Amino acid sequence: MNYSVIQMDSVEYCFQNVTKSCIKLSRSVGEKAVLYFVFVLSVLITIGGNLLVIISISHFQQLHSPNNLLVLSLAIADFLLGLFVLPFSMIRMVETCWYMGSFFCKLHTTVDILFCTSSMYHLCFIAIDRYYAVCEPLHYANKITIRVSWIFITLGWVFPAIYSFGLIYTKANDRGLEELVAVLSCEGGCLLVFNKLWALLDAVIFFIPCFGMIGIYARIYTVARNQARLIHLMEDRTFTLEDSRRRAQRNREQKAAKTLGIVMGVYLVCWLPFIINIMIDVYINFVTPAAVFDAFIWLGYINSTFNPLIYAFFYPWFRKALKLILTLKIFCPNSSRIKLYTE
Repeated sequence: MNYSVIQMDSVEYCFQNVTKSCIKLSRSVGEKAVLYFVFVLSVLITIGGNLLVIISISHFQQLHSPNNLLVLSLAIADFLLGLFVLPFSMIRMVETCWYMGSFFCKLHTTVDILFCTSSMYHLCFIAIDRYYAVCEPLHYANKITIRVSWIFITLGWVFPAIYSFGLIYTKANDRGLEELVAVLSCEGGCLLVFNKLWALLDAVIFFIPCFGMIGIYARIYTVARNQARLIHLMEDRTFTLEDSRRRAQRNREQKAAKTLGIVMGVYLVCWLPFIINIMIDVYINFVTPAAVFDAFIWLGYINSTFNPLIYAFFYPWFRKALKLILTLKIFCPNSSRIKLYTE
């Protein structure tokens, strides 16, 4: 009897004096310190890295192309995720409690879905852009214009906004699960569950664009490989200046397509575990441990951290722009006209 009382007293709650408070997972100071260090580092890289991409493309006139506008908008989505979503998710994951109230929980969940879904749409539009640049270079300038890029960007924000706000604020995701939600809900929690219909729809919204992107990049890879083989066969030919420019442009487009293909691959690796878990969890009565679920979510978040690192590794123009920004040379007169790569 005394042992049971001691056990009850040792249980830690998110709000000790509140009825129906969530149970708090007890962590040592050392564990919290390590987790906060890792998460804070991830948040800072996400915010700082994507901010550098935004400044680079916005400042340097040479980067004002249809493709880079899409990359800029993608970086904005990742930057906003790092600024407005990750810090609060970090606190929830480390403390295992939500201290910001139910109103902010709903808003936080909504913008979380908005920014993550927007990233996926932008990757789809970037894949379309790369398809025309590599596979139909003669029609690229007419097909993919600045106006078309702005249409893509608008769609890449409007559709995810409608989906995220409509889903969360109509409570369509937990319709039919009201009793379960009532049982699981407690003070200090920020619960997100999907019923079978919306778990399926969420998977469809994820997989259809992904399969489309995989098909597009497979086609790009085939065309790029054939072009490379043709260029290799013509190595002994004397090229005119115009031929050399076209060759350099083609190589640049192919490298951009390869880099953005890696970005897409990283996106799939990061988000696939979470999507698969959402699909399966609803059919096994939501038995996924909270720690595993949080790990899948944060793996998805890490995608926004990786993107600027990929640009820094594969894009010489980004490394040059980064050097100019960090040395404050962008504040020099006419710095926006500096050439970051040879035309």
